[in-house]
Amino acid sequence: MKLSQILNGVKVENNFNDVEILDVTQDSRLVKEGSLFVCVKGNTFDGHSVAEEMLNKGAAAVIVEKDLNLKNQVLVSDTRAVFSLICSNFFGNPAEKLKLIGLTGTNGKTTTTFLIKQILENTGKKVGLIGTVQNMIGSEVYPAKYTTPDPYELQKLFRLMVDAGCEYCVMEVSSQALAQGRVNGLHFLVGAFTNLTQDHLDYHKTWENYFNSKRILFENCDYAVTNLDDEYGLKIVDGLPCKTITYSIDKNDADFCAKNVKFKASGVEYQLVSDYIGRVECPIPGRFSVYNSLCATTIALTLGIDFNKVLYAISKSTGVKGRIEVVPTDTNYTVIIDYAHSPNGLENIISSLREIAKGRVVTLFGCGGDRDKTKRPLMGKIAAELSDFCIVTSDNPRSEDPSKIIEDILVGMEGISTPYVVVENRKEAIRWALEHAEEDDIILLAGKGHETYQILPTGTIHFDEREVIAEILKK
Repeated sequence: MKLSQILNGVKVENNFNDVEILDVTQDSRLVKEGSLFVCVKGNTFDGHSVAEEMLNKGAAAVIVEKDLNLKNQVLVSDTRAVFSLICSNFFGNPAEKLKLIGLTGTNGKTTTTFLIKQILENTGKKVGLIGTVQNMIGSEVYPAKYTTPDPYELQKLFRLMVDAGCEYCVMEVSSQALAQGRVNGLHFLVGAFTNLTQDHLDYHKTWENYFNSKRILFENCDYAVTNLDDEYGLKIVDGLPCKTITYSIDKNDADFCAKNVKFKASGVEYQLVSDYIGRVECPIPGRFSVYNSLCATTIALTLGIDFNKVLYAISKSTGVKGRIEVVPTDTNYTVIIDYAHSPNGLENIISSLREIAKGRVVTLFGCGGDRDKTKRPLMGKIAAELSDFCIVTSDNPRSEDPSKIIEDILVGMEGISTPYVVVENRKEAIRWALEHAEEDDIILLAGKGHETYQILPTGTIHFDEREVIAEILKK
């Protein structure tokens, strides 16, 4: 592909040689003969510092935002901002051939995207999915490194979806992806907002930055489906031209309301009230399952999917790995794995388990290292206030000392009478939990969810909590 074709729609500030391009990358490690290297300045590395080296390595051209006086440079005002468009052009602008549905919010994105995919597939549509747990093209599964991939991987997935005959793509859109311009140039048929609670402030620094990043999604969509029960539900779309559709459990003036909600160990039931009235049965327990299924239902009905087909698809939906996942143990207690790793996420899952628990709710949790430290005491306080017993352990400590992270957590548990133990090693903490479990207990392993690894100061190790539980019970 010619460089001029890849730069279609990009404002270029100098003359350039229209060379043949074989690949595009912003990663200096991936540059090969014929590559177009885009010099992006990150937090720790500036691609401009190796631009000349990349040309010597075989790059056909480099995209820069400052004049480096290099023979094969293309000067633009903002390399990060144009990278998404460059990647889109390189793959033939595949997203233009897809109906994009994007979900943003702190909690609920993963389960809701799976529910939407299942609803659409129930009507015979072929659907792609992009998210935290995995990427999918129809039934084919592709590994996911980030919630929202970088522009090159994202456009590559879109291309594969189009070539496979997908009509829709349902995707989680993270605040970091929005802030970094990974979805620049994409237009969403539907953008949806689940909720906004504390998370990722280590990256965004301020609450205002976090909120404004989420809001970017709704600047580029036709329909905005938003949670009226969240204080930011209407603020997120305030002043924007998209058509707004609201859903709610608590308010009667929403477009779609859940009434007469019933919580059971086998799931949730509620009356969906809108232009239609119907009984929704979702086989995933917990209050947040009402919100997730209500959001998915609202999106599907906004897309014009038949009402009865939506209700049927929700009733047949399956859970998502690492989201309120019940682990088979053949014991008289229950073990549940959940990805809850933020204050609100932890509060939601423990509160939901309290509604169905016959015995104690025992919460095993930690907090990630090199991330927002202010949420550690908050999570400690929430776990202690809502649980019957707590086991404080490691999550992904990364480069931090795990004991220091635990000390931060324990600050929030001071003055609360709930008993707890500290077992720093997560495998040993799980062993302790299982050995001390009582009849009808619910043992919640919070924080790791779908992850099959643990990031320690010494490096990343394989760590699948399902395997750990099976090994401990076998012994």
